[in-house]
Amino acid sequence: MSEFTSDSRDRLIESILSYVPIEGWSDAALQLGGHQIGMAPATVISCFPSGVRDAVKYFSHWADRRMSDVMEDSNFSTERVSQRIIYSVEARLRILDPHKEATRRCLSWFTVPPNTVLGLRLLYHTVDDIWHGIGDHSADFSFYTKRGLLAAVLGSTILFWVEDSSTDCEETSAFLERRIDDVMQIHSVRQRVNKLHENTVRPVRVLRAAVEKRYGRPFKGDNRVT
Repeated sequence: MSEFTSDSRDRLIESILSYVPIEGWSDAALQLGGHQIGMAPATVISCFPSGVRDAVKYFSHWADRRMSDVMEDSNFSTERVSQRIIYSVEARLRILDPHKEATRRCLSWFTVPPNTVLGLRLLYHTVDDIWHGIGDHSADFSFYTKRGLLAAVLGSTILFWVEDSSTDCEETSAFLERRIDDVMQIHSVRQRVNKLHENTVRPVRVLRAAVEKRYGRPFKGDNRVT
């Protein structure tokens, strides 16, 4: 696949997308898309050796790249994290909007058991791009927590969006904001619990240190010092 540039694959996937609503994600859609841009059947196969699986994967990465480009061109460094996330998710949905039926067909394709794992991997890739794009480079335990929470938000929002017929997808925007608010509340509660834990543990540590210093031996929680 290295002999083909991203531009040639981009042209191919964009052409394929016009046939997916009719043909579904199928070899027929791939070949029709290739024929439309004058690409030989063998070349289409060379671009996507694994057929539909490679095409679906490329479609997701294609949308991720365009989303990342929008994020890079945006000056939202002063915005709250929640607003940056909303902006990024909505940017991706705008990119997919002309291909809503192709996206719907893609989601259906992911429900087939052999394809589900790929769907989860692609979702994670999108979420990871969003976090990096808004400037989050955490490497601690919160790295996984943040991505897990956002994956749930993004997944449910896309499912809502494909069925949304409101003007400018206003209902999807409202749905996304509610989901983000829920996540922020969870994060806020966790911070308060962590702070409470710190305030509770520290006096115990101080007492333990004092006892050990007074008696010159380790203090064990349930042992009485006499």
